[in-house]
Amino acid sequence: MKTKILLLAICILAFSTAEFAQSVKITSKKTTYKRKIAADMEHKKSFTINYPVIGGANGKKIEAILSYEKTFDFKISEQIKDEYWLDSCDYKVNFNKNNILDVELFMEGSGAYPSVSTKYLIVNTKSGTRVKPSDVFVNQSGLASMIKKAQAAEMKKEGDRIKKDEPDFDPAEYFNNAKYTSENLWSFTVSDKGITFHYDYGFPHVALALQPDGNYFYKWSELKPFIKKDGLFGVFVK
Repeated sequence: MKTKILLLAICILAFSTAEFAQSVKITSKKTTYKRKIAADMEHKKSFTINYPVIGGANGKKIEAILSYEKTFDFKISEQIKDEYWLDSCDYKVNFNKNNILDVELFMEGSGAYPSVSTKYLIVNTKSGTRVKPSDVFVNQSGLASMIKKAQAAEMKKEGDRIKKDEPDFDPAEYFNNAKYTSENLWSFTVSDKGITFHYDYGFPHVALALQPDGNYFYKWSELKPFIKKDGLFGVFVK
């Protein structure tokens, strides 16, 4: 009996260790930066950045990928001295297992109007590299074509809604330029159930409330023909 219990304990420990190795430890480091500004700009006196701190052997490599400055193409030094747009940067972890780290980065600022920018990054925690569409998808043009059909349906539905709710606003200018292609496959988020692909229509600030979500979810079973079987997502379609 004791031998069986010992073997069971060893198996549980081995399984737990394997599971732990497939995820990374993430903690937050919030830093507030002070600006020297005029008295009439007190609301711009500081800005805050919440950094994801990644544990493990590839922690520094992953942190470099999740750099706000690199992702959003700005410099903290310039925001402190010469520019006053930035208010905060933050992140959200959507998925962290199976050697997959899915993180959303947010940058919020204000000039004439407040605005928020969002970027989606998927990282292979085992190699410490950002996941490219070519790493995980096959037939990318076919996948993009499938999503494009969902986008067309969304534009038809949302176009009718907008015309009804705001007859003075014509979304055709933005919808006519909307075209989902394989280049847009970089923006997606992962879950145990499937993948959500994201598209930004680029509506102006005054019409953002009317902008369609641009989120297209597919179950793993639906995505199976497009998933690289020996890639990072192969585990979901076996």
